[in-house]
Amino acid sequence: MTDRPCTPTLDRVTLPVDIKGLTDRELRSLADELRAETISAVSVTGGHLGAGLGVVELTVALHAVFDAPRDKIIWDVGHQCYPHKILTGRRDRIRTLRQGGGLSGFTKRSESPYDCFGAGHSSTSISAAVGFAAAREMGGDTGDAVAVIGDGSMSAGMAFEALNHGGHLKNRVIVILNDNEMSIAPPVGALSSYLSRLYAGAPFQDFKAAAKGALGLLPEPFQEGARRAKEMLKSVTVGGTLFEELGFSYVGPIDGHDLDQLLPVLRTVKQRAHAPVLIHVITKKGRGYAPAEAARDRGHATNKFNVLTGAQVKPVSNAPSYTKVFAQSLIKEAEVDERICAVTAAMPDGTGLNLFGERFPKRTFDVGIAEQHAVTFSAALAAGGMRPFCAIYSTFLQRGYDQIVHDVAIQRLPVRFAIDRAGLVGADGATHAGSFDVAFLSNLPGIVVMAAADEAELVHMVATAAAHDEGPIAFRYPRGDGVGVEMPAKGVPLEIGRGRVVREGTRIALLSFGTRLAEVQVAAEALAARGISPTVADARFAKPLDRDLILQLAAHHEALITIEEGAIGGFGSHVAQLLAEAGIFDRGFRYRSMVLPDTFIDHNSAEAMYATAGLNAADIERKALETLGVEVLARRA
Repeated sequence: MTDRPCTPTLDRVTLPVDIKGLTDRELRSLADELRAETISAVSVTGGHLGAGLGVVELTVALHAVFDAPRDKIIWDVGHQCYPHKILTGRRDRIRTLRQGGGLSGFTKRSESPYDCFGAGHSSTSISAAVGFAAAREMGGDTGDAVAVIGDGSMSAGMAFEALNHGGHLKNRVIVILNDNEMSIAPPVGALSSYLSRLYAGAPFQDFKAAAKGALGLLPEPFQEGARRAKEMLKSVTVGGTLFEELGFSYVGPIDGHDLDQLLPVLRTVKQRAHAPVLIHVITKKGRGYAPAEAARDRGHATNKFNVLTGAQVKPVSNAPSYTKVFAQSLIKEAEVDERICAVTAAMPDGTGLNLFGERFPKRTFDVGIAEQHAVTFSAALAAGGMRPFCAIYSTFLQRGYDQIVHDVAIQRLPVRFAIDRAGLVGADGATHAGSFDVAFLSNLPGIVVMAAADEAELVHMVATAAAHDEGPIAFRYPRGDGVGVEMPAKGVPLEIGRGRVVREGTRIALLSFGTRLAEVQVAAEALAARGISPTVADARFAKPLDRDLILQLAAHHEALITIEEGAIGGFGSHVAQLLAEAGIFDRGFRYRSMVLPDTFIDHNSAEAMYATAGLNAADIERKALETLGVEVLARRA
């Protein structure tokens, strides 16, 4: 008699229900295979690798103990959700991650019932879990609510607002603090130090009310740990942990890669907890894949890569990235002005401020995942006589809008906002698109809003912002590389509110705001080939508008089209307001505005997303022909 071939454990799992019958030994095998599958998939697609590798065992344990999708497992941010997707019916599509028409790189409600709450930004999971638990208490068809949140995300005020409310409500809700000492960059601040002190000594478990009367269900080391925990905690903070003070029973810290620890703890909490519980697990980002473990960011975000070597496939470009151009330009300005300082919210590498920080460490501030604080902190720096550059992605700057209004704009403080990732960003999709900053900034009195048409213009805008002390000023630029223009040796401040004519023409004017200018110029060449030579202008400023330029374009052309990488309500809307107030439309003047469509565009390549948005050269050419009433000519061509 011969042994039957052993089917890999992962091949026996299509949905979480298939995990329920596995032994603990088989669960360990499942974790090993799940880690290998995650590495293999991301090597094909690129994406967020390290975070997922850090929660493989935790993912297996959660789906083994809880009953998703009725039990709500909420992954904060969602960077770490790839193993979860593999176990929840999407293994056959995992190699479509972040590709057009494929799986999202984050949790997404429309993609699967196992993605109970969409993500993309951090620190929302506890609020969602508290909400699900409240819905359950009011009769909703919801089981347990489990939030998995990283220590980096815990630096955001929203997480503590939710803990405070959840502790007050006293409903059964489970928060798993995934403590890997990393967010995208190493976490900063007092909270990180506090968590480090919690597990600096021997591991211990404090089950409090969650495990009261259930210690006999645990292995003996856990029983002893629970008995010792209260006294040990008193040596850390008087009166117990911070989380207990907020109303959560504290369990931990425990090894998040050891299923022999995770499974008993989760089972006990599942069976016995009747009130809020926080389980503190220690994990290692990038766990189990040496190239990720060795990387500075623990493999946070990767291109496609060779699994054996970890070598990434990176596109070749002769132009510098906009982010690097910003950083290098800011360094040059700071070399001659010691008042210039820089602020980022947990994104030093992504914003280029790691380079600035290497040169000026005492003038660089990473405040953690706390955009609201970043804005108000910058406002006070400005009030104190400094020249702060607050560098935040467009999508994350949305989180600090109230502070922009009240703490910066109303007080007319000269905070310089460097807005990276403007426009459509590609594989990260709608949650990371920089669609709204022009609209939400340009309606504020006294602010200056600029957009760079290319990398050379960005250099000049950094210089413009550095020299501007009359109030807040913002400049935006996209992800990725520039267009390859000749770079100036040093930036020269622009005249505030003045655009430039790039190409003189007749009949129709194309007024670009931002990096669509390159596509506008291609469209202009195509129109010229049809016998229509348009004027092309670069607005540079959405606030204040170049009134003289716009009114001159309206006076000397049959029609005007504005083009921007932003939503309705931005640059084009302000131009329309100007033209209406000037009575330009009274004489039958034709005006059109090309903006991002009034919808959220799913992840794809940036090029494909702009095609979906209708903002490529062919779309601009078509819009010009239609505006001039020559649609038939367009079809014949």
